[in-house]
Amino acid sequence: MGQIAVHEFMSLDGVYENPAWTFEFGFDPKMGETLAAITAESTAILLGRRTYEMFYPAWSTRTVEDDPGAPFFNETQKYVVSGTLEDARWNNSTILGPYSPDALRDLKDRTDGSIYVSGSGTLVRGLLADGLVDELHLFVFPIALGAGEKLFADGQTQTKLSLMETDAYENGVVHLAYGPAS
Repeated sequence: MGQIAVHEFMSLDGVYENPAWTFEFGFDPKMGETLAAITAESTAILLGRRTYEMFYPAWSTRTVEDDPGAPFFNETQKYVVSGTLEDARWNNSTILGPYSPDALRDLKDRTDGSIYVSGSGTLVRGLLADGLVDELHLFVFPIALGAGEKLFADGQTQTKLSLMETDAYENGVVHLAYGPAS
């Protein structure tokens, strides 16, 4: 049985939307090591439609020479949760249909290894509400944006988690790894 491992870049005030604001902090190589460890366990990628539509043009033409993460994104089986996407042209992509906790439990049951999720905030909120997230990796940047879509939105179901691991990087980013509350 697989498990779902979510990775999010977010601001101190919880904004994950359009993470272009992260560029000013640079990318600490140790962050890359942490992300590589997360993806190394992953045999599938799960994305919401909007993230898929951003990742496809950004990653599909990259090679390992462009970015060491390119083979993972291009060669790994990808599943897209969407009720509106009709064509998934990126190789190894399958449209699962609209969000369904049962379909995602089935995907976990038939996946050997982790299922990696990046971005996909609407999808992640549903996964958290339905108790489907096994690892939540938050990379918190030292900035409060004051506006933008937040991962933990007002009115969302309360979510309790257990801290599994922490890391601090030279660029001021903190990695917080959580699992389900025990």
